[in-house]
Amino acid sequence: MVLVYTESENGKFKKTAYEAVSYAKGIADAINSQVTAIAINCNDVTPLGKYGASKVLKVTNEQLTNFNAAAYADVVAQAARQEDAKVVVISSTANDKYMAPLLAINLDAGYTGNVTELPVSTEPFQVKSTVFSNKAFSITQINTPEKIIGLSKNAFGLIENETNLTTETFSPQLATEDFNTKVISVHKSTDKVTIADADIVVSGGRGLKGPENWAMIEELADVLGAATACSKPVSDMGWRPHSEHVGQTGKPVASNLYIAIGISGAIQHLAGVNASKVKVVINNDPEAPFFKVADYGMVGDAFEVVPQLIEKLKNFKTQNA
Repeated sequence: MVLVYTESENGKFKKTAYEAVSYAKGIADAINSQVTAIAINCNDVTPLGKYGASKVLKVTNEQLTNFNAAAYADVVAQAARQEDAKVVVISSTANDKYMAPLLAINLDAGYTGNVTELPVSTEPFQVKSTVFSNKAFSITQINTPEKIIGLSKNAFGLIENETNLTTETFSPQLATEDFNTKVISVHKSTDKVTIADADIVVSGGRGLKGPENWAMIEELADVLGAATACSKPVSDMGWRPHSEHVGQTGKPVASNLYIAIGISGAIQHLAGVNASKVKVVINNDPEAPFFKVADYGMVGDAFEVVPQLIEKLKNFKTQNA
């Protein structure tokens, strides 16, 4: 059996949950097994059947309203034991990376994160993952009977594989020590799309000349349904909050589309966004390092190019509404 933990927020699954189920189904097919998903405090679990889950263990518990790495690891471990799961699939989100080592200890299992594709081999069990800030790949062999895989965001994609889904109530036994760390309150910096969940990220650098010009970045992001981000110098100067800083020393980005505006492309920044599938650069310096790694580039003044791009996108959306 393959168990997959499906991450959610406010009762709704994140896109990473569907990708994890799609991936788990791929492994299950390879080892002639089925997929059981575990969902914590989710209102509607039926969409999981669309991507290959045969059964959902549905957990409803007020103590688990906010993510707690120790408690969630305990819940997933209990589900894995009940289902006799030999492979557990999670995502490589920030929360799942906190949970992964605790889960590995609970199950006495080998763990590999940032996995990019289905196992290279199932006997022995070998997986491919990114290492060194996405600058290289590694083939890791997991020798333990139970195995935990952390799937990289946007690495596998969503693959529909409709199944006859059954739902089962799951009531794990939570220990007092699971809650040695407690969430007192949660404060979100914005109600817009977050960098971690975004398929598209629009990022600005020092080329924008000052925080007063950031409305242009935000408008482009609104049109695309994207998250906004920035380079390290921008956050260091206080133009934008540090929560938007992407790069090797900031938040890593693995979006489907990354648009860099007025960012030269220092090595630390490139290392943090290298996992993005398509990179687009707008810069008035044709020698900017970012152009060497970009899929598409435009040499031009951002204050002329971006407003035209916004207008074109608005017209396109109107005509195709």
